Amino acid sequence: MQQLLLELAPPPPPTLENFFPGRNGAALKALRGALDHGERFVFLWGPRGSGKTHLLRGFAEGAKAKRVAGYIAGANPDWARAGKLEAAAVDEVARLDESGQIAVFDLCNRLRASGGALAAGGEAPPAQLALRPDLRSRLASGIVLQLHPLSDEEKAAALRERASGRGIALEEELIRYLLTHFERDMGTQIAVLDALDRYSLQKKRPITLPLLKEALRSLDGEEASR
Repeated sequence: MQQLLLELAPPPPPTLENFFPGRNGAALKALRGALDHGERFVFLWGPRGSGKTHLLRGFAEGAKAKRVAGYIAGANPDWARAGKLEAAAVDEVARLDESGQIAVFDLCNRLRASGGALAAGGEAPPAQLALRPDLRSRLASGIVLQLHPLSDEEKAAALRERASGRGIALEEELIRYLLTHFERDMGTQIAVLDALDRYSLQKKRPITLPLLKEALRSLDGEEASR
């Protein structure tokens, strides 16, 4: 049911503007500073679900306004354009193979020398990652910040903020249902809320828990008829 509902409204593209910081305001500030006149190297670390990928993709997207920028996934890197990048976001650095580590080391050196910007992320600080010592040193040469997953209260606040921007007041029971019956990452939560908003406009009814359950039943019927 979750997948069917998300087909109606895929998660919005991650940007720095639509990131709900919670306790991660310093990370958001550091990335914006790297795009402006602050420290140009930022490393973010934290567990899965703490917002690393959202922030790194948002950083790369924000950098494209003024520079040649790109996002690189450590698990599946594409180095074809790396030599032209003026700003780069490198995710999951612990998953880089030997050649990938050398490529990121060279990228760090080039960006540092040319005034470019780099944001990178992993599940632990650079000193604790199984990487080449010279790469660990480069990744730790700027700002290193820990990310904290949003608490349920912070996720609820993010949903209220998203809904409020559309003139919608969410019932507490609906928020609890979203947080307990769907994937808990904010990308999924926001996407479900957006899909429900579309459904409510179609039905010309306010967003409530009964409306969400009706939407799920409707989608279940559509799936069964396929």
